[in-house]
Amino acid sequence: MNNQPEIFPCDERRDLIIAGNREGTFQFCAMHFMEIANKAIKEHGFFSVALSGGSTPKGIFSLLASPEYSSKIEWSKVLLFWSDERSVSSDSPDSNYHMAMNAGFDKLGILKENVFRMVAETEIEENAQRYEQIILEKLPGASFDLVMLGMGDDGHTASLFPHTKGLHVQKKLVTANYIPSQQTWRLSLTFDCINAAKAIAIYVIGKGKQQKLKEVFTHSYDPEQLPIQKIGTQEHRALWILDLEAAEALLTILGNSLNEQE
Repeated sequence: MNNQPEIFPCDERRDLIIAGNREGTFQFCAMHFMEIANKAIKEHGFFSVALSGGSTPKGIFSLLASPEYSSKIEWSKVLLFWSDERSVSSDSPDSNYHMAMNAGFDKLGILKENVFRMVAETEIEENAQRYEQIILEKLPGASFDLVMLGMGDDGHTASLFPHTKGLHVQKKLVTANYIPSQQTWRLSLTFDCINAAKAIAIYVIGKGKQQKLKEVFTHSYDPEQLPIQKIGTQEHRALWILDLEAAEALLTILGNSLNEQE
């Protein structure tokens, strides 16, 4: 990418990029997606990605579906998965699958057999096992080329919410997680699955995310309370992509150390 923002290593598991204003950050995210996709296709013939829900990913998807970007990816070699899903039907406006398709992915020439929707509206525990089996069948080493994530206002990511059983699932790729605060079930990739991805991108855009972002980076490590703190390993670092508004409160804390790295 030309004029790529500088990557700041925050610790042994996490890197951070402040990509500019809102519009510039969405453009950076789309370019980042495109570069990972084309690199994966060149290296092993396909690109596997787990999509996220939320307003920020929706903006990225819409940009990727625009003529400026859509022509730069060989979409017939893209494998679409999801990082989580609500217990709703595929045509529900609350469905992460529905959102991604409506944002433009349904018009990009992705092969139907390469679109793997999470079925969470029925038999959710059985469908968690089925989705895990699909990942094992389709992805060597069960490792995505890219997992896309957002950060909830409570510090959750995917559907790994604070103080839920899904936080403690091990040796599985997908879990059916009950969310007591919402009295509902969701399907979610597990920490083990997310952290095995070749690339992990966490998108945080907007002023409303400032305080929670600061907590995640400055509070003691406590993934029971802030699950997103558990994303990233030394082998598979998480890349946090922020816009200037989201980063503002964090910069007041990290500003000196970031300036020292410039």
